[in-house]
Amino acid sequence: MKQKIISLFVLAIILCSCTKTEENIREVDICVYGGTASGVIAAYSAKKMGKTVLLVEPGKYLGGMTTGGLGYTDIGNKYAVTGLARLFYRRMGDHYGKLEQWSFPPSVATKEIQRFVDEGQVDVLYLHRIIKAEKENKTIKSILLEHSKDTKSPTIKIKAKQFIDCTYEGDLMAHSGVSYFVGREANDEFDETLNGVQLLDQHQFPDGVDPYKIEGDQNSGLCWGISDAKLLPDGSADKAIQAYNFRLCLTNNPENRRAFEKPESYDPEKYELLARAIKKMPLNINLFLLINWNMPEAKHDVNNRGPLSTDLIGMNFDYPEGDYETRERIWNEHIEYTKGLLYFLTNDERVPEELKKQTKEWGWAKDEFTDNDNFPHQLYVREARRLNGEYVMTQHNCQGNETVGDGVGMAAYGMDSHNCQRLVVNGMVKNEGDVQYHGFAPYPISYRSIIPKKEECVNLTVPVCVSSTHIAFGSIRMEPVFMVLGQSAAVAASMAIDNNSSVQEIDVNVLRKRLKEDPYLDGSTPEILVDDTDIDKIRQRGRWTKKIGSNYKTSYMWSGNEKQDVSFSFIPIVKKKGNYSVYFYCTSIAESELPEMLSIDIQHINGINSVSFSPKAERGGWVRLGTFAFAEGKTTISVNGNKTNGPALADAILLVPETTN
Repeated sequence: MKQKIISLFVLAIILCSCTKTEENIREVDICVYGGTASGVIAAYSAKKMGKTVLLVEPGKYLGGMTTGGLGYTDIGNKYAVTGLARLFYRRMGDHYGKLEQWSFPPSVATKEIQRFVDEGQVDVLYLHRIIKAEKENKTIKSILLEHSKDTKSPTIKIKAKQFIDCTYEGDLMAHSGVSYFVGREANDEFDETLNGVQLLDQHQFPDGVDPYKIEGDQNSGLCWGISDAKLLPDGSADKAIQAYNFRLCLTNNPENRRAFEKPESYDPEKYELLARAIKKMPLNINLFLLINWNMPEAKHDVNNRGPLSTDLIGMNFDYPEGDYETRERIWNEHIEYTKGLLYFLTNDERVPEELKKQTKEWGWAKDEFTDNDNFPHQLYVREARRLNGEYVMTQHNCQGNETVGDGVGMAAYGMDSHNCQRLVVNGMVKNEGDVQYHGFAPYPISYRSIIPKKEECVNLTVPVCVSSTHIAFGSIRMEPVFMVLGQSAAVAASMAIDNNSSVQEIDVNVLRKRLKEDPYLDGSTPEILVDDTDIDKIRQRGRWTKKIGSNYKTSYMWSGNEKQDVSFSFIPIVKKKGNYSVYFYCTSIAESELPEMLSIDIQHINGINSVSFSPKAERGGWVRLGTFAFAEGKTTISVNGNKTNGPALADAILLVPETTN
């Protein structure tokens, strides 16, 4: 009898297991779709908020562009990078013995992204992509996934209380039926000036490059890559998308360099326009490839530059709303084009020997992307769908003409759109769509721009395909910003679960307070930052001038007279006594405006220490002044003009509690 009971029990377990396998249903509190850096941070954040989480990645790699080749981080202003995004760059700094590190090889970024997954014990489902979303009224009940490579495999249904779309494409958003934008709005739609069609002079062909296969013969047809579309008036709306490319990890270290090889699909005619442009330009490889030089380990992030480079202009219009087969075709076309471009520059007879020689100094870094032929695994999808949410971010937000009060992250990069199309203009080849407008302060991104309209969906957040116009998205679309918004989305989703409310109904002030007071979501003591703009926490004596430059936040203070009786004091308020590492932000300004030695007085429990350093060797980053014990309450950290040899400057100070490192 006992044996029979055991057998029945085992049979019941087998039947239950089979039923679960056949249904392929998984249920969690929060489903994060898209394993970009934003997705990883969102999933980690949700776990830190005590929620069950599943991170779904359609591919086989995590980190998106952060691990996929974009190692020269587009920041704009470091002040905008907060919370777990900041922790990521701090951990990158640990790797290189610095406070922060903003440039890095893909392999190093991959380790740190995986560290978040491991520490958060995040459950990741790889190689699965969405094919359907089930909604009841305005609530997503589940999403249906298929295997990305083997579509004959059983589908998987994911049930969740909250969903977060962290893809570059906005696929979960689209399947859920919420409204979105694709393409460029006309300037007059949101009263902008930089949207729509823009024929400008950056990354442009020199005048006189003939567009026809046989130069001068219109009947011979257009060279490869030129659209036969007509140039619309400036500011006109269209469905054009700024160009995609791959951010390449190249090296000029002979010991780690692999030469560019001829791809099987190589078509030299794709580069005829480049050959013609080269005849009219200086022979400098840096005019055809943007080589970011300030990179560790001689592994350089290489981007688009010039008239015809790594951007495959005009060939991605079908990508945002294309099916998976269409996207795969476009993706592969970008791979073939990129490999062919580098082979062309090193081997084609139309390329002068001097330029060939310069290009041959570069090659694939053999120890990067080792399982992908040393080629990046992520296409740089600069823009696809954009949510049409509760609030639309516009050029007015970027330039500070309109400011939101519900910011859950900041952007700080210029409004940056790559070219969208290649046309014939006045009988010449011209690129259209490149906009580069910089010079404004960091600005807040509305919480309402990462949530759909309430009448469309109540349990979805969208921290990557943010609700914004084309030109505003050109400023927002940076990896650190996506990470910041991923954390904000996860905390908001968790609050909605706890409150049994929609994401539109949460108390945004509570959300903002949580992000500020517990930025790492672990209860640790937050850092203390005081900037020169914090009027109630600064004090100055003598003559100081407010200046704008490569500063922290929006400005810095400068005193030009040597050996004068001036001081500039930062007055941080310490809420928890303990040991803090003190940092001074050294503004990146002209050497002629910097002192030989700058002296800082630090008031702490045991007295006052004076620390001097040479700003000329530290420009553009935080300078560590030492670790000191501070009591609760106000303290003072001052630039001492009397002890400074040369002009004095003051920008920001930072106190980092030892327990957060």
